[in-house]
Amino acid sequence: MASRSLPRRPAATALPADDSIPLHERVRYRGLLMVAIMSASIMQILDTTIANVAIPHMQSALGATGETVMWVLTSYILASAVAMPITGWLADRFGRRELFLAAIAGFIVTSMACGAAQSLEQMVVFRFLQGVSAAFIGPLSQSVMLDINPPERQARAMAIWGMGIMVGPIVGPLLGGWLTESANWRWVFYVNLPVGLVTLAMMWALLPATRTRERKFDLFGFSMLALGLAALQLMLDRGAHQDWFDSVEIWIECGVAVACLWMFAVHLFTARDPLFSRTMLADRNLVTAMGFMIVIGVVMFASMALLPPMLQTLFGWPVIDTGLALAVRGVGILASMWIAGQLVGRVDARWLVGTGLAVAAFSLWQMSHWSLEMGMRPVVVSGLVQGLGMGLIFIPLNTIAFATIDPKYRTDGSSLLNLFRSIGASVGISIVVTLLASNTQTSHEDLASHVTASTTSLIDASTADRFGVAGDTVLALVNAEINRQAAMVAYIDDFWLMMWMTLAAIPLVLLLRPPRPGAQAASVAEMGH
Repeated sequence: MASRSLPRRPAATALPADDSIPLHERVRYRGLLMVAIMSASIMQILDTTIANVAIPHMQSALGATGETVMWVLTSYILASAVAMPITGWLADRFGRRELFLAAIAGFIVTSMACGAAQSLEQMVVFRFLQGVSAAFIGPLSQSVMLDINPPERQARAMAIWGMGIMVGPIVGPLLGGWLTESANWRWVFYVNLPVGLVTLAMMWALLPATRTRERKFDLFGFSMLALGLAALQLMLDRGAHQDWFDSVEIWIECGVAVACLWMFAVHLFTARDPLFSRTMLADRNLVTAMGFMIVIGVVMFASMALLPPMLQTLFGWPVIDTGLALAVRGVGILASMWIAGQLVGRVDARWLVGTGLAVAAFSLWQMSHWSLEMGMRPVVVSGLVQGLGMGLIFIPLNTIAFATIDPKYRTDGSSLLNLFRSIGASVGISIVVTLLASNTQTSHEDLASHVTASTTSLIDASTADRFGVAGDTVLALVNAEINRQAAMVAYIDDFWLMMWMTLAAIPLVLLLRPPRPGAQAASVAEMGH
């Protein structure tokens, strides 16, 4: 009894030399630490979307063109993709606590630098550095959330972490728009200062240290992966602007991506000390979860990329109404994540993932039946349904992905899951935007061919040009309406495509396997981080 009354050392220094005590037993104020981790995660996730709405204001302030200003977004995405795979190696080499603190501090400093940038060149460099810091925050926040909670609380921990990951992209554009309109576009970056400083202080005081371990760095493997991912992200991000494979640049980027990623794959399975452990990649649950992350990235982020311009351009909704209608999706995510957190451990996680995919596919089916005459209700209802589906997928999937791997691989596994979700988002957005443009042109041609004297009772489009300005006005109005209808058809085609992709992913659930009874608890008990 006397030993229990002894004062405990601060959490950050409570580290046995051999890491014999599991991390979740060395955390003094778990609730506060989880708040700090979530603050860091949400801050990083918001910055992937919050800057998008401020791009037009940056363009005029920095003297950039419509094409060059997009490098503000591209540089951030490139840096995150390149840096994310080495999160596990850096955490082992320098310590996870030290890397987490350095990443948050770097994110704060580079956010302030972005807000103070006076030229496009400065902004691109600072955004690249900000992306490097952000790349480490996502994987570290997930692995730490798992490790500071005992096995019976890990599902709830993933539910809390997933709420920030899934809701962040929805809140980001709304918050960015409000900051840009009410203050200045620079506050899109300055807002990270107060949140970041409080988060850094809490993490410094509460996050326990972990033992470092020697691990050989696979320079060749990292170089091939970094070059391949950089070329892939460049191709996906710039393809629509460069008319895809009609551009020499896109062919070069595609060739570099294929060659480097192929060499990385061969090296991964033949090298003595590869960048990622082959034992980890042999885990069926983790690899299957990576495939699901691509689907989540496509459905979640591609939908969010399509809906704002559709609602504002075709339906004429103001920015605030658009943000509020889309925010309902976040309500569905929060509700279903809470439900999933309660059910994980009681219901087979594979059933939850399959049900979530079916619900998400049903929401896309609802969206494929939209029309230009509808009001706000179909948008709200389908968004709520999609949020419910995505929430049911995310928590069970993350729980089962880490249930069968050694805890020492959690940081590497988290970096891969976050990387594949990011790639899915990039691929999905590129596909739907490209198809939207091409299908709009195709639908315009089809619809215009039916505009004849027999189909338009009030005007004869073939002779309207004889009436001078009045005739030109009539033709312009007819063409504008054809454009609206063609664009709506193209959006519906995208929703159909995403629905079939989601349905096609459901059979992957059969590849997942539930953890053996007691296996997860045993692995966590032996955990050294």
